[in-house]
Amino acid sequence: MNDWQKKTPLDWETYLNKMVKVAAIEKHEYEGWVLTVDPISASIVLATFLENEKVSISVVLGHAVQEVKILKEGDDEMKQRLAGIFAPEESKAYSPAELEKRKNDLKTWLEANHIPVTEQQEGEL
Repeated sequence: MNDWQKKTPLDWETYLNKMVKVAAIEKHEYEGWVLTVDPISASIVLATFLENEKVSISVVLGHAVQEVKILKEGDDEMKQRLAGIFAPEESKAYSPAELEKRKNDLKTWLEANHIPVTEQQEGEL
């Protein structure tokens, strides 16, 4: 077990949202922003921002990590960007007419499939 694997989750937490350089076995090096560290395997999940708002995700397996060096602290904007990588997109806002149509379509589908449905107050199913 290497030194990285011997760290605790509280130790790994200090690396979150920071730009790091990871030295791994066979002289491989990886750079990126730390999204998370798996508490079981000690694997590091890194994000690298590419052009056109695309993101590359890399995983460095915990047993391969030899050294992790912090290169840059993440500011609030970077923390938001990192948090948004796997967050769902904003839900679409529907007009009252669209909501009514979707509700009726759902009700029709439920009834067609012999699933009992009743309408509650304020148009809720």
